[in-house]
Amino acid sequence: MKHTALAMLLLASTMLGTAHADQDDMRNQYRAPEAEVPHGIPHLDHVFLIEMENHGYAQIINNPSAPFINAEAANANLATNYFAVGHPSLTNYLEPVGGSNFGVRNDHSPDWHNTNCKPNLATGIPSLEATSGAICPIAGVGMDAETPAVDMTNEVSGAPGENDIDGVKFYAAAKTVGKTIADQLREHGKTWKAYEENMPATGADSVNTSDGSWSNLSVFTAAQQAMGLTNGNIVARYAVKHNPFAYFASIQATAVDGKIPGMAGFDGSEGLWADLASGKAPNFSLIAPSQCNDMHGQGNGGPFCAYDPNDNGTQTGLNPALIAQGDMAVQKIVTAIKASPVWNSRERSAIVIIWDENDYAVAPINNRVVAIVDKNYGLQGSQSNHYYNHFSLLRSMEAGLGLPCLNHACDASSRVMSDLFQ
Repeated sequence: MKHTALAMLLLASTMLGTAHADQDDMRNQYRAPEAEVPHGIPHLDHVFLIEMENHGYAQIINNPSAPFINAEAANANLATNYFAVGHPSLTNYLEPVGGSNFGVRNDHSPDWHNTNCKPNLATGIPSLEATSGAICPIAGVGMDAETPAVDMTNEVSGAPGENDIDGVKFYAAAKTVGKTIADQLREHGKTWKAYEENMPATGADSVNTSDGSWSNLSVFTAAQQAMGLTNGNIVARYAVKHNPFAYFASIQATAVDGKIPGMAGFDGSEGLWADLASGKAPNFSLIAPSQCNDMHGQGNGGPFCAYDPNDNGTQTGLNPALIAQGDMAVQKIVTAIKASPVWNSRERSAIVIIWDENDYAVAPINNRVVAIVDKNYGLQGSQSNHYYNHFSLLRSMEAGLGLPCLNHACDASSRVMSDLFQ
């Protein structure tokens, strides 16, 4: 009788624990996709987010081809346990500005201004690498795509698989709203801008790739094509997959005569250099160097822009010229920010430098990347070993800018990076 009572008690306890676990999962899955303003970060007037490409923590830290970045890591604040969330690039551009993959797990271009298609949030069907077709403009509320611990079906096929985070952590599909920090800033009377190097002067609307002069929209005469001037030969220095805001219906709808307000190149009267020099920097800036300057590389970009010969998670097999190009690009951008009236005013500003992903993190390689926080206030030179990821970064930026948390930035696991921003 005692054994029976004990068994019943254990069964009841197990069922209660399971119920609590199920309730926790339910709260996570159906949490409000936009909630309270996070706390733990001082008020910020300006955030400059510089996003680099396709290299893991061990490939950048202590790399002799990246002296400036390593000096920044030592003199500013460095996250030593920061992870990207999933693959490929586009996913890791959507997450730091929107807190979700929005059902998009590939690098396909937008289905520009298509109001008849159904967003992945609405269908609940993820857009994967093997999925053909452009991405329907992101809008509405629905379920995003899961991020498995080990992915064997998207960028790679079969064992050992690709670690989307660290090989253990994962994200179930969750209720998501199709908006970004840009929408939030606009709603709160604040400003944003995406500075995309080599974006054509004619604007970003419907442009998928460009070298700054020619793009996928360029039309070449027969004589020009005979000389080898074709869309296929354009060095895709600008790629829309590194401009996450271009994928949202709310942003596409603002386009006028080919230009989308809030998007600019580095050059020109409305570009990055001009805005920094004049002190007109917005509250939030996404800064994306070209694919020859962000360490991504291009097959037709020449030896200084060539892809890494062998990407195995270590510094062996990298193209040192590509790393050096990226290092010099970061130095130029950071130097210009620190010379700006914005940085040297009484306003609080932070520069965040991250890498989007550790490309093809085939197990046992994981998706740990470098994240550096540089500030014009407070103490510098610290390191944090707390687990953070792209959702933690969004939550931290929203806290500093006084904005509600968004999507997975609202998760209890998305900790504010207070030790790096304080």
